[in-house]
Amino acid sequence: MTAPVPTAITGVGWAVSGVPGFDPETALTRRGMLHKDRASRFALLAAEAALGDAGLLGAPELAGAAVVLSSNYANLDTVCDFVATIAADTSAGIRPMRIPHMSSHVTAAWVALQHGIRGPNLTLCNGAAGGLDAVAWARTLIAAGRATAALVIGVEPDTGPVARLHRETGGRRWIDGAVGVVVEPTAAALGRGGTVRAGIGGYARADDEATAVRAALAGAGARRLDGEAGARFGRCSGALGVVRCALAVEQLAGVPVLAVAGADPGEADATSVSALVLTPPGSTP
Repeated sequence: MTAPVPTAITGVGWAVSGVPGFDPETALTRRGMLHKDRASRFALLAAEAALGDAGLLGAPELAGAAVVLSSNYANLDTVCDFVATIAADTSAGIRPMRIPHMSSHVTAAWVALQHGIRGPNLTLCNGAAGGLDAVAWARTLIAAGRATAALVIGVEPDTGPVARLHRETGGRRWIDGAVGVVVEPTAAALGRGGTVRAGIGGYARADDEATAVRAALAGAGARRLDGEAGARFGRCSGALGVVRCALAVEQLAGVPVLAVAGADPGEADATSVSALVLTPPGSTP
């Protein structure tokens, strides 16, 4: 995927259990959260925080934006509940109005509906590399003229079925929450008075880490960001890449940062490796 249009991250939003200042018990029961699964509630909170940080919350520009979400487990608890209901009562026990909640895409749809986002709406469910892939897809949609901006969200909930899968594959700790980043064309962000938090540079996806890293760097140098996501939250699964981007924005300090996701120890759902370079504001990606 190529990106002839320079793009940047202009907003970051956290809604993760354990992050100082965030109380999930209060936040997840806010008005408007009723009848939504845990992943969707977290995603809505992260989206609001990221858009607010970018200065785009409620902005008319969002009508042409996109939502790109990465999650491997998302609404698994809802699907399990439906299966149990059908086993006990047949399909007659399922209310038709709740059928859309079984779709793995329901979380991204809730975010778009909440913020009037009418552009492309995508959900990636492709292992621990998916979060960085989502950022790359956001950039590609902008470069192709399909979206004026993009809201990228990585979300994984700590629900009963998800916890069971983690434990069965040797997991001891895993993330419970969502992280969002706003991606915009650099020129458009500066033109509206927005703040460029990080430029988006080289990206690559491969079957092995060395190939992905080499292609993303393309001879350039960057400080690699490793370990902190897992140390703070445990397994991040589909949210890993977005978490790493958010952490990189906080730690650029004038030096490009390389984020890698997909080959992390303990991430049992790894299927491939993605690498993405984030550059300091004002530099050339």
